[in-house]
Amino acid sequence: MATLKLGAATLKNGLLLAPMAGVSDASLRALCRRMGADMTVSEMVSAKALCYEQKSRESAPLRTAPLATVAESDAPMAVQLFGSDPDFMREAAALIATGTYRGATGPLPVAIDINMGCPVHKVVSNGEGSALMKDPQRAAAIVSAVKGAVTLPVTVKIRAGWDNDHRNAVEFARRMEAAGADLICVHGRTRQQMYAPGSDNGIIAAVKAAVSVPVIGNGDLFTSENVLHMLKVTGCDGVMIARGALGNPFLFAEVAALLEGRSYMPPTAEERLAVALEHAADMMRRKGERVGAAEARKHMAWYCKGLRGAATARDALMHADSLTEIKSVFDKLLLEETR
Repeated sequence: MATLKLGAATLKNGLLLAPMAGVSDASLRALCRRMGADMTVSEMVSAKALCYEQKSRESAPLRTAPLATVAESDAPMAVQLFGSDPDFMREAAALIATGTYRGATGPLPVAIDINMGCPVHKVVSNGEGSALMKDPQRAAAIVSAVKGAVTLPVTVKIRAGWDNDHRNAVEFARRMEAAGADLICVHGRTRQQMYAPGSDNGIIAAVKAAVSVPVIGNGDLFTSENVLHMLKVTGCDGVMIARGALGNPFLFAEVAALLEGRSYMPPTAEERLAVALEHAADMMRRKGERVGAAEARKHMAWYCKGLRGAATARDALMHADSLTEIKSVFDKLLLEETR
């Protein structure tokens, strides 16, 4: 597979961590980069919220700006914007691309990504996310507006379509390319499917054949076999791993090794839980122990998958309030695993 270039970034293996609201925070991004992800994408940033926040009094707390922060540890990173108003999208993109918004820290992003794939009701009910696939004209206007406001590459994440009667990803992708998109990521499900099993590699292959910009495949990438199969049957230029990385950031290391022809040794249970503890510790360092521990619980539960006694451990982890308590649960889990 040829090396993928995106602006200033060189993506050796085309392995990207997907944006996941409330999940793919700086700690997960840094960990996945360490494991072999070539690029990460921020959690969704509301263009309208960012613009309004910048106009609020300076003493007001910043809630949206931190989501756009790029840390050295998770760069290269794209910032993903969502919205349905081209003017707000243009303004927010310009602020992020230049780092001129209040609360900006760290390096600049490598790209501006536009979300046209989020299926959740509170997003699509505002005409945002995957609802834009029902309005290609507005979607193209948004891409054009953002492209005209920034010098960074502009990428777009789409779905197969709105529902099974409107699987318009191919023609939609062509319009996004014509509007200025530099890369298109395709999730092989419709909005109607949400995250139900059955991502369609065929639609990803069709988009790849229809446009000249790089195409990234996304959907049902839980194992290295899933990734290699998608690359083979679609011809896509890379993959974006989402839920497959939850509790298993090692997937990036495994796929990178296979693509590079290197041997790979899966982590032992002890190694897996040691990385989980590092992950939790980093979340607490960044967010404080109380908030970090609360947000780490779901991640810690994901790391337990497949281990003997995982169900009991997950129940205990839901009440863990410190790194010490998490470690205690893991110690008991390892004892159970080695019996």
